[in-house]
Amino acid sequence: MQPLTFNAADISTWVGRVWWPMLRVGGFALTAPAFSETVVPGLVKIVLSVSLAFVMAPLVRIPAQLTIFSAPGLLAALQEVLIGVAIGMVVQLSFEALTFAGQAISMTMGLGFATLVDPQRGANTTVLGQMFMIFGILTYLSINGHLILLGALAESFQTLPIGAAHIGQNFFLSVALWGARVFESGLLIALPAVISLVIVNLALGVVTRAAPQLNLFGIGFTITLLCGFFVLMVGLGGIMDGISGLINGALGAVADLVNAPAGAH
Repeated sequence: MQPLTFNAADISTWVGRVWWPMLRVGGFALTAPAFSETVVPGLVKIVLSVSLAFVMAPLVRIPAQLTIFSAPGLLAALQEVLIGVAIGMVVQLSFEALTFAGQAISMTMGLGFATLVDPQRGANTTVLGQMFMIFGILTYLSINGHLILLGALAESFQTLPIGAAHIGQNFFLSVALWGARVFESGLLIALPAVISLVIVNLALGVVTRAAPQLNLFGIGFTITLLCGFFVLMVGLGGIMDGISGLINGALGAVADLVNAPAGAH
């Protein structure tokens, strides 16, 4: 029985088989929902990234001339991280839009002062923004969005091969345009409630002009809150449909991004 022998070329090949997919998976883990949360320890993210890289390594085609410690290798490494970040960010932007929708409603109904510290971002978020975020996460998990996103990440190694994707300005422009469209969708989710509350505020303004002796701050705030909660309860079905459509649209945008032709500039 001959002893096993290893040389530098074999070790470099084995390391490269995991190194290149791990860069894309690591960028994905930095921005993807559920993977990038601050409550997830950094060690868990590293272990998860390495494990996914091992699983996806057989799907990866690595050019023979691509080496880690070279100028093309460094450029390819940066590109891999950017692709992973873009795939995760497309869906993450939809959750930011939901937070924006909740904040818009909160400000209109007078709940702007009721804020909570969002443990995911370390910043203050309105109560309704946090509620919309929870609805979005539950919807995302209920439709197996995390599995769909992992499938898109695995498919990206075929459509955007390592060292040959040559992502250009159209790739980043599509991410930016989706970001603009997703916040437009968030505004549309909040628009019915905002319009209803604006009408209530206009009615209170007319009543105040007709009867100046009324204490607007005493009754107006209560009426606005009650009307706001009533509008939210009545329109909850439409809000959930909007959230579901937004999440599905984000997953569809990821599929379009992954299937973009390589070398597009």
